[in-house]
Amino acid sequence: MKIINPNAPDEYKYETDYHEIPREYLNPRIPQGRGIVKWNAFKTLLEQYEQLEQYIQDQNKIDRPSLSDDQLQRLNETLVFKMFNDPHINVRYFSNGYIKEKEGVIHKVDPYTQTLHLYENKGIDKLDLKDIVEIK
Repeated sequence: MKIINPNAPDEYKYETDYHEIPREYLNPRIPQGRGIVKWNAFKTLLEQYEQLEQYIQDQNKIDRPSLSDDQLQRLNETLVFKMFNDPHINVRYFSNGYIKEKEGVIHKVDPYTQTLHLYENKGIDKLDLKDIVEIK
């Protein structure tokens, strides 16, 4: 069998569908394509424009990540450690289909409302504990 992608890692060497190969392993001289530009011709009416913008934004949304019990336990341990030793925290969390990031200082964790209160430059912000994906 002929090696199609000799410079790619072993799992991509014989792959024939370029959609399945990460961009960094493809030939950089191959053009990327038009992307979303092809939809601009349909933006003639205001309602169409708004609807197409919404479709484009919705394509990038993801489902809420589901964490295993081990991952939840590690998040909990990291949060407790940070509360008592180093209250400065960097949190990645899920919000409306996107993963966002906040940085601040832990004010408190409310077990009754399941929220984390953070001091930020603009004041105190609340995050639901169920939305937290990663703590650094």
